[in-house]
Amino acid sequence: MKIGIIGTGSMGTILIESWIDSKKICSEQFIIYNRSHEKTAEIENRFPSITVATNAKQVLSQSDICFICVKPPQFPTVINEIKEVATKDHFIVSITSPITVSQLEEQIDCKVARAIPSILNRVQSGSSLISFGDSCTASDQKILKELMNSISEPLLIQEDITRVASDIICCGPAFFSYLLQEFIYGAVRQTNISEEEATILATDMLIGMGKLLEKRHFTLTTLQERVCVPGGITGEGLKVLENELGSLFDHLFQQTHAKYDQERIKINQLFQE
Repeated sequence: MKIGIIGTGSMGTILIESWIDSKKICSEQFIIYNRSHEKTAEIENRFPSITVATNAKQVLSQSDICFICVKPPQFPTVINEIKEVATKDHFIVSITSPITVSQLEEQIDCKVARAIPSILNRVQSGSSLISFGDSCTASDQKILKELMNSISEPLLIQEDITRVASDIICCGPAFFSYLLQEFIYGAVRQTNISEEEATILATDMLIGMGKLLEKRHFTLTTLQERVCVPGGITGEGLKVLENELGSLFDHLFQQTHAKYDQERIKINQLFQE
């Protein structure tokens, strides 16, 4: 199977690296293209047997499944270019949330799906979000699910939860790494611990916590209950979190959804143009 990648920025590169590292896909199976030749040259230097195309149309024409990994504003340009060679047998997969599967089906006459990855997929972990267009066959669905399953836990989702699901799996690592960093800074400001020491301890704590949850030893609730001894120090810390977090995460989701709506409007305008 030949896998096309149009756009080798952050997520396009992560998909290539993740699949190769998973040992399920070899570099010879990829055909890639990016507007900036420097980015494809970097990948080609690392994986010499990868095929670098001269344009997006070549990628679609020569691939069995083609992932479009460009930023949302660039989508209309890519779609307008590849639609010239697209047939009903071609299978394209978008990795961006603001563009719906039905919207893509209106723009290009081929089989369409969406698979939203996460940076966690780089270590064959975390989820990916999948939506299929009406023209996808059972075989198409099987191919995409197996590809994503090799680097993630693929979840079939409905359109109305696309943004919030993306917030959790895609944005979540950035949100919680920020909170962890502030946790570290607070420890450094208030005590004699060094930033290096606090970072090591906090990082190891987070990794260990992940393993506890992964092995189902605890849920989030039971983990809090086990650590929080009645009348103890942890309980005092939790009181601060309860009092000061307030509606922080409600506001976070409101903000990400507002930005999402803005991008959807902009994309619609670009497609109409």
